[in-house]
Amino acid sequence: MSINRRQLIYLLGTTFSLATLSNLSNVVAKAEVSGPFELPPLPYDYKALEPYIDAKTMQFHHDKHHAGYTRNLNIAVNKYPELLAQSAEDLLRNINQIPTDIKTTVRNNGGGYVNHQMFWEIMSSNGGGEATGDIAEAINNNFGSFATFQQEFNKAGSSHFGSGWVWLVLERDRRLKVISTPNQDSPLMDNRYPIMGNDLWEHAYYLNYKNNRGEYLAQWWNVVNWDEINNRYRQAIAT
Repeated sequence: MSINRRQLIYLLGTTFSLATLSNLSNVVAKAEVSGPFELPPLPYDYKALEPYIDAKTMQFHHDKHHAGYTRNLNIAVNKYPELLAQSAEDLLRNINQIPTDIKTTVRNNGGGYVNHQMFWEIMSSNGGGEATGDIAEAINNNFGSFATFQQEFNKAGSSHFGSGWVWLVLERDRRLKVISTPNQDSPLMDNRYPIMGNDLWEHAYYLNYKNNRGEYLAQWWNVVNWDEINNRYRQAIAT
């Protein structure tokens, strides 16, 4: 089919306009949304956890995924001024009191925001090895040994179906327990305190480990920051 000069100019103009609109949409989608929550910076360089977690994974995990949870959470709570003074943790603890139209958004994105904030902090380039300090004693008391705890943690992570998290939590009876949760659900929603957790979403490990989640779980112990986990444990038992 042949087209004349006028048709060609029209088609080119339409294509340019669509491309421009597409680019503008991408800019708007990536723009920061003002609100009470800010994306926390990584406490180390993207490459700090290599070879166990690669720099490219860290970059898109933090800059895209965590940023997206932050943006979406702000959009949701901005609809209700009375929520703006609450911490993300309190929003999750009180998830059943969140307005119906934003409840799922807060559950998913508030969970993603809080879970990842913890995740970056409990890893370190100087991490690894067995637990030390108060948390080591608590693990031995609750699981019998660090090796038993580690095996139970890895098993819970490997057997969890689909996306989610594996956790060491402090229960309401003050005992430690290994659990897993789906998607971005937080233990805070069940009045459990997350002492430590590992991200089971494929975007957390697929570039390095492909579909071998078990290997990712095994290697992750090389970057676990026991100093920060001890801080979280002490904070949990003090409340």
